[in-house]
Amino acid sequence: MQATTHPRVKICCISSIEEAHTAISYGASALGLVSSMPSGPGVIGEDLITEIAATIPPGVASFLLTSKQDATSIIEQQRRTRVNTIQLCDTLETKQYHALRDAMPGAALVQVVHVRGLESVDEARAVAPYVNGILLDSGNRSLAVKELGGTGRTHDWMVSRQIREAVDVPVFLAGGLNAGNVAGALEAVHPFALDLCNGVRTDGKLDEKKLAAFFYQVRQWTARHERE
Repeated sequence: MQATTHPRVKICCISSIEEAHTAISYGASALGLVSSMPSGPGVIGEDLITEIAATIPPGVASFLLTSKQDATSIIEQQRRTRVNTIQLCDTLETKQYHALRDAMPGAALVQVVHVRGLESVDEARAVAPYVNGILLDSGNRSLAVKELGGTGRTHDWMVSRQIREAVDVPVFLAGGLNAGNVAGALEAVHPFALDLCNGVRTDGKLDEKKLAAFFYQVRQWTARHERE
């Protein structure tokens, strides 16, 4: 995928209508709403996900994070919550992608790939034809209790860059991002979008000072590259 100099920002783990509108006011172009997960922060009930998604304005993507691995359950979730994007946090069989496409032609599919080594490049390359985007995170699906996101850890951005260069769909970069390291992440990977949860929170709550600092760093990086 060609490098971008105008990265979008997705704020994840949104827990209220107020948080959604705060994130948007600072420049978020996508919001993440976390359904049931084996571990990690930000999980809220589907009724609240539905309520928040209904208030998100046109032009801002509503992501449902799901740990489910069968198309029927995911389709039911999307129909209940009425989000426009499904973030697949665990692996799916190929036939499940086809079923999702057939049942939800208007919804985007974004597959999470947890970057743990060069094998992640092959994983991303294999799944790219079936989805609209790939999100690179720092979880671990092989643990007894799966880590499917929200770890607050960074991963090897050089592998992330290889993935971005190897696939033909937009790449979202997640995993331990904050105002202090986002410029380095952008320089290393040049992703389509950034995705973060913990990096703009204090005691689990969205922190406007951290939001402002993060978006300032993104704007500064963008401005430098526009001048080059």
